[in-house]
Amino acid sequence: MGEAVRVGAQLGESVRDAESVRAGEVARPAGAADGTLQGADGTVQEDAPGEPGTEPAEDEPAEDEPVEAEPVEAEPVEAEPVEAELGEDGPRRGGMFRSLRVRNYRLYAAGQVVSNTGTWMQRVAQDWLVLELAHGSGTALGITTGLQFLPMLLFGLWGGVIADRYPKRRVLALTQISMGLLALVLGLLAVSGAAQVWHVYVLAFGLGVATVVDNPTRQSFVVEMVGKRDLPNAIALNSATFNGARLLGPAVAGVLIALIGTGPVFLVNAASFAAVLFSLSAMRADELHDAPAVKRAKGQLREGLRYVRGRRDLMLVLILVGFLAMFGMNFNTTVALVAKEVFHTDASAFGLASSMLALGALSGALLAARRVAKPRLRVLVGMGLLFGTLEALTGLMPTYWLFLALLVPTGIAMMTITTAANATMQLGVAPEMRGRVMALYMLVFLGTNPVGAPAIGWLAEHFGARTSLVIGGLVSALAAVVVGAVAARGTAVRPVPRRARPAQG
Repeated sequence: MGEAVRVGAQLGESVRDAESVRAGEVARPAGAADGTLQGADGTVQEDAPGEPGTEPAEDEPAEDEPVEAEPVEAEPVEAEPVEAELGEDGPRRGGMFRSLRVRNYRLYAAGQVVSNTGTWMQRVAQDWLVLELAHGSGTALGITTGLQFLPMLLFGLWGGVIADRYPKRRVLALTQISMGLLALVLGLLAVSGAAQVWHVYVLAFGLGVATVVDNPTRQSFVVEMVGKRDLPNAIALNSATFNGARLLGPAVAGVLIALIGTGPVFLVNAASFAAVLFSLSAMRADELHDAPAVKRAKGQLREGLRYVRGRRDLMLVLILVGFLAMFGMNFNTTVALVAKEVFHTDASAFGLASSMLALGALSGALLAARRVAKPRLRVLVGMGLLFGTLEALTGLMPTYWLFLALLVPTGIAMMTITTAANATMQLGVAPEMRGRVMALYMLVFLGTNPVGAPAIGWLAEHFGARTSLVIGGLVSALAAVVVGAVAARGTAVRPVPRRARPAQG
């Protein structure tokens, strides 16, 4: 037989799925007609083609006759890892900011810089306004935060159904208009002096409802702008934008509040949404990657849950992210307690600690942007273990300056694992399920954090602030070890699911 037969035989042995060699081509397993196979950790492998120019001989056996390949000495053929369902749209090199070469994404990213800065400004102004109206009541502040997160817990999964059912660019335009109007109303109330606490409660809840739809739609729209090969890079750049605004927005808000009060800050945020609306309207629709909307049908929410439940790799990522968010990422509570009770610092020193953590998160996002290939599950497990270990060590630091120094690598590890988890979820799903899957991911990532906060606070109150940070880190590290052990017991290679089950009428 020719060289093509020998290469086909070697590939057949490597994946153990080839039963015959037909004219130099390796037979593919059912359910993997595009030549991709997926491992238990979400890694996808593609069968390598034979050498070009090889022609089958005329006297080769018929299609249904078995071919026995004789052992020969040849260079091993290695399958190159690619993303699920990527086809030829595989990862490419191009630097840390390669996604910005795409015009549509460049417009979107510029709008997000403006809007995210305004959003962080409003967060500070909203908290300050509540404290002013409620005469410094911490309870009122907690109620405001709770009402803003409550819609995510109640309706979060439905946001994913909407994201899959309707054109995402149109949905995003509606959510931006809604959030801009809410900020405008609150700003006018504050400027006129008519604002009351219950006004803030209602508007905070309304903002939470808009966020329910906005989050999964925004997450799943990125791939339509940049394609799958640049999706990990774009996710990392989005995280960098978010954390950069997290550093800049509160500082600007503090200056404005001191100079002109809270009302104008809300108005500035309302105006910032115009940047996103402009970027969406200026996009070229013909340059967006095709993502047909899912037709309305009964049972689409249950269909999404069944899909994730049947995907062991996605379940492991959700479990790991859930534990890390619940016990390891309550830094608003733990860092404040350690700064105040252990090192006896003032508010400015606490602000410095928050800035160091944000600086680490920004650095982690930029480092993640340099990655080319899709992250594997073992990378998530390793970074989860590193994050938990660093967090525990941070709680043991003997001096305040060492505490600050260790917050930077902790922030890097935190952002590396969150961007990797986000990319893994999006690249590993069928396009028609992406909105619902990302809604579940955001529910787990954002919803478990306030659930774990009371437990962390209880630990700090009864066993000390250091203990809360150490225990949170150890639980995170243990979760990573358990997920890694479960993943190691999985099947080495499995066919990529071709399509989700249709919703039942």
